[in-house]
This record gives sequence, C-alpha cells and structure tokens, in this order.
Amino acid sequence: MASVEKLPMLQEGYEKLTAELKLLREERPRIVDAIEEARAHGDLSENAEYHAAKERQGQVEATIADLEDKISRAHIIDPTTLSGDRIVFGATVTLLDDDEKPVRYQIVGQAEADAKRGRISYNSPLGRALIGRKVDEEIEVTVPSGDKFYLVQKIEFI
Repeated sequence: MASVEKLPMLQEGYEKLTAELKLLREERPRIVDAIEEARAHGDLSENAEYHAAKERQGQVEATIADLEDKISRAHIIDPTTLSGDRIVFGATVTLLDDDEKPVRYQIVGQAEADAKRGRISYNSPLGRALIGRKVDEEIEVTVPSGDKFYLVQKIEFI
C-alpha cells in the first residue's frame, strides 16, 4: 500500500491554501455562467469568449484539485512547540554570511515561503542545507549566483 507524503506547513500556510481554495470554488458558478452566455452567441468554433471561459474553467479545476491534494496532506506544525539543538522545519535560524553579516530565516513550507520576509522553503537549496545542522556548523550552498557559505549562529523556535 502506498503511503501519502505529508506536507509540513505552518498554520498561516494552511489558512492561505484554504482561503485560495474557497475563492476558486466561489468562482466556479461565474465561469459556468460565462460559458453558457458564450454558447448562446452561436458558432463555438470561432467564439473567443467561449474558448477563454473553457480555458479558465480548466485552470480553476486543476488548481482546485492541486489545493485539495495539498490540504488533505497538510501536517500543521507549530514552531513554538518544538525544541532541540538541530535545525528542523519551523525553526528560525540566524546565520553569519561571508561578510560576518547576520541573516535570519525561518524554515517553512512552500506555501509560506517568501525570501523577502525571511521565510525559506525546506525544499529550497538553503533550506535543504540547513535541516539537521547545529549551532557553529558551517554550511555551503550552491545557488544560481554561485557558492555561498554560512555559519549557524543561533537556532530559535518562535
């Protein structure tokens, strides 16, 4: 029997996915109305409104299926309940870069990832390199701009 891979995420990411799913489900009837209205215009082979509405319907249905899958596999993690001396999902990490400048990231799920806000996915190159590391360990990460080196300065569960 195949096991279903759980998707770790914070409560915020779960709420974001469910809100997006709710909006798309609310859009369904409007798309059906647009298709019906476009059908009423006659010849479907040259009906741009009909084809656009059908294309949007396909996109919405695919996105709904994807969101329902992610939500059904969600494993919500509260970082404040975690502890330990290793970096795990949900941890907030302070790193020193090559210039001894501190940078801070929280390891989150793909739905919450936003590098500008200091949130990186556990699947990103840096996220994968950080998981399992301890304070004072050095990390080398290959990113599109080249190799980066970091020193783990602090691990927090906040």
